[in-house]
Amino acid sequence: MRQNIIVFASGSGSNAQRIFEYFQSSENINIASIYCNNPNAFVIHRAKSMDVPCRVFSNNELYNGTVLSELRLLNPSLIVLAGFLCLVPKEIIHAFPHKIINIHPALLPKYGGKGMYGGKVHQSVIANHDQESGITIHFVNEKYDEGDVIFQTTCEISENDTPVSLADKIHQLEYTHFPVVIEGLLKEM
Repeated sequence: MRQNIIVFASGSGSNAQRIFEYFQSSENINIASIYCNNPNAFVIHRAKSMDVPCRVFSNNELYNGTVLSELRLLNPSLIVLAGFLCLVPKEIIHAFPHKIINIHPALLPKYGGKGMYGGKVHQSVIANHDQESGITIHFVNEKYDEGDVIFQTTCEISENDTPVSLADKIHQLEYTHFPVVIEGLLKEM
């Protein structure tokens, strides 16, 4: 049985592309669509180059039930948030229990919550002189970054690291582990 993934993204889409590349030759797992709430996001261009349908939607459509209606029709096996910056409405969470996951560029519960994404996270980690950082893949609930943790892995922070160099380390962890964790979850379904 073919399992469809829908990826939600708000920015560059590098994780979306990595997930696509990982599953590109799979006979059983398919990225059915990319959903984006930012009409200027680079992920839209990545979707076109990958020949993946991309749905650009407004925040109003996210919160008024339009996106939920579409998702119900698409019936995804998994919804993957990959740099998606909006809080997922509770109606969507309840419609797809334990089928929505997110990746966060830090070791939750540290450096999570509203407004903590991308460079802001890495700046905070460096400013606090942490010895390590990492990624957290977690189920999505009704609060930012508070769902049950599925997977975490770490990287060391050297005294010479900057937010930019730390971001590079984190991206490598994301690209390596996110598709593998997705694949594992789909096998359990």
